[in-house]
Amino acid sequence: MQLSQYDYLFAIGTIFAFLDAWNIGANDVANSWATSVGSRSLTYLQAMVLATIMEFSGSLGVGARVADTIRTKVVNTKLYAGTPSMLMLGMVCAVVASSTYLTIATRIGLPVSTTHSIMGGVIGMGVASVGASGVQWVGSGGGTGKINGGVVQVFLAWIIAPGLAGCFGAIIFLITKYGVMLRRNPVWKALFLVPVYFGITAMLLVMLLLWKGGNYTVNLNNSQIPGVIVGVGIGWALLVATFLMPWLYRVVLCDDWQLRWWHIPMGPLLLRRGEIPPPPEGWDGAVQDFYAGHLTMEQLAAKRAAAASVHTDVEAKGDATNTTRPASSTDSDPEFNVPEAKKKSLIGPKPEGPWYSAAGLFWWFKFAIFRGVEQDVVNMQNRKNALTGDVEDIHAHAAHYDNKAEYMYSFLQIMTAATASFVHGANDISNAIGPYATIYQIWSEGALPVKDKAQVPLWILAFGGVALVIGLWTYGYHIMRNLGNRITLHSPSRGFSMELGSAITVILATRLKLPVSTTQCITGATVGVGLCSGTWRTINWRMVAWIYMGWVITLPTAGIISGCLMGIIINAPRWGMDA
Repeated sequence: MQLSQYDYLFAIGTIFAFLDAWNIGANDVANSWATSVGSRSLTYLQAMVLATIMEFSGSLGVGARVADTIRTKVVNTKLYAGTPSMLMLGMVCAVVASSTYLTIATRIGLPVSTTHSIMGGVIGMGVASVGASGVQWVGSGGGTGKINGGVVQVFLAWIIAPGLAGCFGAIIFLITKYGVMLRRNPVWKALFLVPVYFGITAMLLVMLLLWKGGNYTVNLNNSQIPGVIVGVGIGWALLVATFLMPWLYRVVLCDDWQLRWWHIPMGPLLLRRGEIPPPPEGWDGAVQDFYAGHLTMEQLAAKRAAAASVHTDVEAKGDATNTTRPASSTDSDPEFNVPEAKKKSLIGPKPEGPWYSAAGLFWWFKFAIFRGVEQDVVNMQNRKNALTGDVEDIHAHAAHYDNKAEYMYSFLQIMTAATASFVHGANDISNAIGPYATIYQIWSEGALPVKDKAQVPLWILAFGGVALVIGLWTYGYHIMRNLGNRITLHSPSRGFSMELGSAITVILATRLKLPVSTTQCITGATVGVGLCSGTWRTINWRMVAWIYMGWVITLPTAGIISGCLMGIIINAPRWGMDA
């Protein structure tokens, strides 16, 4: 029986669940693509298009099981059997608290764990409604079962998730660094190693699809699953070696300027092409400078010495009429920085006339959707503030590798970013739609969801996926700039290692049904790779501490907001009641 008397709770839950999913898109989805944009493997617009496809596919295809875990494994829902509407109210409070906290965190540029935000909200409402004893603080069973469930796993995730991701990312990058980047003829080495990495990434994606499951049935036994995983990985690696690598050989090693991406399906036939005619005037080559604007230690020392010399000369002359500002270490210098080409605006100039005209409304719509896309995320990361410190000096301590070898890894980075994005959509969509699914089912059925009927409706998964994508497009840039080059120097080989290390960690956590944060995983992988690409000085420890502080305060802050809101509502005096 539908609880029509609580239509207002369902409406409030719908609004704030949308806001929660919007914040997940704005705050969390950037984790999967910040490295690709920061390393220039993808433009921001390209990243948004790919993220839209992968996040929505992951959330709609395989997001249901984790959603059920978030709903039922934090608070004992059986305690609400007599008053299911109280659980409905509690989930509304949890979503309101989570979305409120995430909105503030996103606005101040704090990458936080959206997983732990909603868990904090659920814990807070549980303590306020049924007491601390109704919250599952530790797991059931003996031995490791105590730490494999309940709230305690969240605190362990603060250490385990970034630690594991850092180790995986470091191992992958060290193999790349010493197996390719520091070898003689690194482009040739990359030509043979990249297909192997493609196969490994494909295996990881198949692991997620088979282990996690979704709205489909996997008719394979435990002995068949490893064979399918390995078979798909080998098959994909062979496809890449057959079709992509000949194209890369012609473009990178032979400088075949006539080839475009649509020639990739020609595969081995490209090796039979004849001599390459001279390139047209102004042709800069297919391989861009991935380190443009990032100086080496020698270049930085020369730049700052020149700036100091100019400053000294101005002081010595005592020229009070000279209004030219002395150059500083953060100014762009044409000798060291390569200016980016001016891009055509997707928004365009604001039309004349009232805002409510057709042209005016269409312009405001484009402004709302594409304003974030037009932000120059890479250059925004170079701006100095209290958190970034001396970004130029941090980047200068990192080694620069061959650009052609880096270009090989840019394609691999796109696949790893897409895999991480798909994993994120599958794993983190539950943060918004898990509690909302409970709200909907209690409102529509008037009773607690029966375990056998606890499948999340498809339209709720789509609802969360759409809100998530909108958040990414409109405000994702705000977090992306903090997770990119502001932590350490990014390049395709580094970014690929970070993303693959993070994806491995998230997939293992999904297999074990642990609600880890993708923010923690990508941050840990970034630090691990950064340490292996130079010294400890290649890491912006201020930014790392800022992000870690956000992890620590997320769960208690969301819990306090949710608990206070729940406690005030259920204990508030009612109109007409005796004093």
